[in-house]
Amino acid sequence: MKTNLYSSGQNTSLVLLRILIGWHFLYEGIIKVYNPAWTAKGYLLSASILKPFFNWLSGDSLIGIVDTLNIVGLLAVGAGLLLGLKIRWACVGGIALLALYYLAHPPFGGLEQGPAEGSYWIVNKNLIEIGALVVLYQFPSYYSFGIEKLFSREKPETVNG
Repeated sequence: MKTNLYSSGQNTSLVLLRILIGWHFLYEGIIKVYNPAWTAKGYLLSASILKPFFNWLSGDSLIGIVDTLNIVGLLAVGAGLLLGLKIRWACVGGIALLALYYLAHPPFGGLEQGPAEGSYWIVNKNLIEIGALVVLYQFPSYYSFGIEKLFSREKPETVNG
């Protein structure tokens, strides 16, 4: 029998964090699906560091694949986190996507800031969301709520609190 050593409040907090991040990813993917004019090309071409890599990704031969993979990745990560299905895979996929977004436009002093909603220095929302996904990867919130719980043969014990 698996033991879940977290209180109900801790479990609820982890599930809430997972659902919020999942919604963010899913919504971003859906918005891109319903906007046929959307492309990552401008974002990639304006990259600050690793410019040759991001310019290569934005090339005419690859941009269609990159756009499709971006949308599919956002939808898969969002659905996985929201539904509680393959949460660890979703966390790894989300971390990879966010790391690419972060590296394209890192908030380092002296570099031109890319599209952002504010002024940042080193830490921005992408890095914070990466940190949250690392936390979710470490704690099995599917024992509390999610589709994986339905298919699990092991019933976790919880600590009251």
